[in-house]
Amino acid sequence: MRLYLAQHAEAKTEEQDPERSLTPKGRKDALLVAETGKDLNLRIDQIRHSGKKRARQTAEIFGQFFSPEEGVVDTPGLGPVDDVKPVGDEVTAGNKNLLLVGHLPFMERIAGYLITGDPDHKVIDFHNAGLVSLKRDDEAWYVDWIITPEIGK
Repeated sequence: MRLYLAQHAEAKTEEQDPERSLTPKGRKDALLVAETGKDLNLRIDQIRHSGKKRARQTAEIFGQFFSPEEGVVDTPGLGPVDDVKPVGDEVTAGNKNLLLVGHLPFMERIAGYLITGDPDHKVIDFHNAGLVSLKRDDEAWYVDWIITPEIGK
């Protein structure tokens, strides 16, 4: 089972756009990472995002490349400061390959929680539009690989 984590792509400031849509660079970076990920033939059952515009737009770009069977879904509990334990426990108990698109500090905290059991233990330095692959064996989650826009195609 795999879990993919992505911090949303670069967004406009609140002063530029109160809804914080993606910048042209953010769109380009998300497309680059998605294209690189597609070359890996990822199997993703569903893409979930926080509902915030920048996360939704990033998730939709990834959805165009990964074509998840269960679609791209707005999912409560993926906000920047939401508790990671319910989401972490759900994905660990499940058997789907999911991509979660959200924000800091949530992404850092869920990775720490899954890998070490401590959401305050930072184990990954996330990048806007970066894609992190976590894999689970019989006993634990671990980082399998990371794609950032800087190392994409």
